[in-house]
Formats: sequence, C-alpha cells, structure tokens
Amino acid sequence: MTRWWRRLQRAAPRTVDRWIAGAVLLVGEIEALAQGDWDHPLMLVAIAFGYSMLAFRRTRPVLAGATMFASWMFTNAFLAQLHDLQVPLIAVLTMSYAMGAYTSGGEALAAPFVILAGMLGVIVSFDNQVFTDYVFPTAFALIAWLAGRGIRTRARITEELHEAAVRAQEEHERDAAQAAAEERRRIAREMHDVVAHSVSVMVVQAGGARRILERDPRRAVEAAAHIEDVGRAALTEMRRLLGVLHHGEEEAGRAPQPTLRELDALVARSRAAGLPVTLEVTGDPQPLPAGKDLAAYRVVQEALTNAIKHAGAAPTSVTVRWESSCLELAIVDRGGNAMNGSNGSGHGLVGMEERMRLYDGSLRAGPVAGGGFEVVARLPL
Repeated sequence: MTRWWRRLQRAAPRTVDRWIAGAVLLVGEIEALAQGDWDHPLMLVAIAFGYSMLAFRRTRPVLAGATMFASWMFTNAFLAQLHDLQVPLIAVLTMSYAMGAYTSGGEALAAPFVILAGMLGVIVSFDNQVFTDYVFPTAFALIAWLAGRGIRTRARITEELHEAAVRAQEEHERDAAQAAAEERRRIAREMHDVVAHSVSVMVVQAGGARRILERDPRRAVEAAAHIEDVGRAALTEMRRLLGVLHHGEEEAGRAPQPTLRELDALVARSRAAGLPVTLEVTGDPQPLPAGKDLAAYRVVQEALTNAIKHAGAAPTSVTVRWESSCLELAIVDRGGNAMNGSNGSGHGLVGMEERMRLYDGSLRAGPVAGGGFEVVARLPL
C-alpha cells in the first residue's frame, strides 16, 4: 500500500486527475445502474460526460465546472432525475474545490458565480424540489470553493515568506561582506602608515649611524639600538594588524561548508516551506573533494528553491545515484508550470551550469512530459 501511495505522489498532476475522473466515472455508472431505471445508453453517456470533466479540474477548472453543471441539468431535464444519486454531488464538491484552488485573476472571480448559478440550475431542473434542496447542496459547494481558495492562499503566502527570507539572508550576507571589506581596507591603511613611519625612522637612524660610526662609536651604537627597537615595534604592530586583517578570512576558511551528507536537513527545510519532497539515495557513496561536494549540494539546493518558487506544493523527488564512474543528481517536480529559469533568463540555472562545468560535469534542465520540471546533473568521480 505504501509503494502505491508513493507512486501516486510522484505521478504527474494531470495523470492523477485522469485517475480520479476514471474512478468517479466507474462508481457513478455503477450507482446509476443500481437504481434500476437507468437502462438507456444515452443516460449513461450523459452522466459519464459530466464525470469526465474532473480530468480537467486543474487545467480548465471553471470551464470544466460549467460543463459538468450543464450535463447534470440536461440529464435532469431530458433523460432521468439525478435526485437519488450521491456521486454527482461528490463530483460537484470536488470540482468546486478545484475552482477555488486552481484559479487566479478573472477565473477566480467568476468561479463562485458559476458554482451558484450551476447549483441553482441543477436544483431547478429537478421535478420535485423543496427549500432545503436549494440551501444545503449550494452551501456545501461554496464551502468547498472557499476551502480551495484557503489552500491556494496559504501556499502563496508560504512561497512569499520563503522568498522574503532568502532575500533577507542575501542582503545580510552582502552587508556583512561589505563591512568586512571596509574594515580590511582601514586596517591596510593603518598598516601602511605604521610601516612607512617605522621604515622612515630606521632609514634616518641607519644613515646617521653610518656617518658617525668612526668619530663617535657610542652614539652609533645607540642609533643601532634605536633602529632595533623601532624594527621590533614595527614587526609587533604588523603582526597584530595582519592577524586582525586575516581573522575574518581564517574564520571563513574554517567555517564548515555544506556537503551531500546534509541533504536530509535541506529536504526537511524544503518540507517546512510547503514543498512535499522525497529523498532517495542509491549506490555506494564515495568521498568527494570539498569543491565537488559543495557543488553537488548547491545544485540540489538551487533546484529545490526553484521548485518552491514555481511548482507550488507539487510533489518533488530528489534522487542521488552513486555509479562507478559518476554521481548523478536528479531533482524532479510535478508542478503544472515550468520553472522561470527554464528559459535561461534566471541566474539559478546559470550558476548550476557553471559549477558543473568547473568540475567537468554536465547539467540538463527542462520541462517533463505531463507537466513539471527536472534538473539532472552528472559529476565524474
């Protein structure tokens, strides 16, 4: 059961919609035949047409919903009554949710009116209706639409918060780097002043000692001692300033860089951001040079960031394949829209390509059949 559920999560959204439409159609036809008076083939074709609209609930939710309502009204008016069937109501609730979750702009504004008009039209087409027939089914359909809007809003807010956090982190790192650079320039100026002053004093003292060495050896010895003191002081100050100057660089060099061993934490952070992502590692892991390890990690990180931005809450898989001669990284999301970076206008894919090229690797990125986007990177071992 778990294996089938994982396959369902990795399937393309359009494929899942077709499965749902097929399952609802099958159950609906069985329910209609069980009523006993649905023996005309045209009746079964009409309700099958209505159920089939669920296959388009993501791509054309408003049009598919309106068509479903029209199918139910036609069936009620000219073929047979749907009043005693339950599956049509389930199909309507599913479509109403989709009209809230997968619409934007003008379609989002039109969706509740289509639902309201469609439900009232279906109920009016019944032969014997009561007041509660108008109230409760219509209310349930609108509640399903509101639930879809709520899920969509939450996903959009999560994406915006993630992007804001990334921008804030980048700005913080840029400010810190700029402050460190300014401090290093200030220290470099101080070191120049100290060295220039000390060397000037030493040159003057050495010249004077040379001129008086024969006629006044005692003063020449004092000048040499002074040169030694000034040189020692200058060396001490240079060591101190150089220590401060290189302190940030040494700390940066000692700071641990992320590696492939930290992919579990990266995947966990992506899940917390609202992206349902799975991680699979195959083969025997091998030790990598620090540069290659960091490059592989950055490719996965950038691909997951793009998936969060452009694929919404679509199922995403990360596969790490250790082969005898190369390491392959495959990041595949099942979102309906390709990443913005797929057309080459973004910097994320360019950065990944540069990292792979640096280590004689390769990168392939682009849409996949059935909807979604994939990034496949290969690094020679």
